[in-house]
Amino acid sequence: MHKRTIYIMITAICLFILSACNITEDERSRGNAELEKLRSKEVEQTTTHIERNSSKKVFVSLKDRKQQEVATAILTEEEQGVRIKLTGGNFSPGKHGFHIHETGSCEGPDFSSAGEHFNPTNRSHGKKAPGGPHAGDLPNIEVANDGTVQADFLNEMVTLQPEKDHSLVKDGGTALVIHSDKDDYKTQPAGNAGERIACGVISEAK
Repeated sequence: MHKRTIYIMITAICLFILSACNITEDERSRGNAELEKLRSKEVEQTTTHIERNSSKKVFVSLKDRKQQEVATAILTEEEQGVRIKLTGGNFSPGKHGFHIHETGSCEGPDFSSAGEHFNPTNRSHGKKAPGGPHAGDLPNIEVANDGTVQADFLNEMVTLQPEKDHSLVKDGGTALVIHSDKDDYKTQPAGNAGERIACGVISEAK
């Protein structure tokens, strides 16, 4: 084969290889840019998810009519609502009404300063009542024979986010109240749950 022909073929092959390398390099650059965008988006979404689901907590001390602490509650903001974990003692065994009240005040002796049940949607009391329940209605707590109680409820009708109209940390606050008798979930306005025997103010979420 003529040397010039061989030279032309070699040159053409080299140009083809260089061209292919350039295309590959361009594609690699574009791929890296797209990968960086995806990584940035993933970090942003992860950060947003963490911020949205960061748990806010409220610690509540419930005191009886002698101003002795008889229970504590931890309220935690979750995606579906507010989880309320209650631990206490020195109660009479059996079921007791347990509610969120509309005002953050627990003045003795009867805790009437806590107002009525938390009810931002103006509904009836009780899950068994037409048009119920209140946002502040909670299941009865069950006190053991030794007077201790542990309860864990999720209330999907409230939040700890201050800007929401169904927030428990609104201006004026709210309160947790334990009653002497069980809630029948239907009698207005408070389920015939008897006297208020313990109360604790729900303060700002941390």
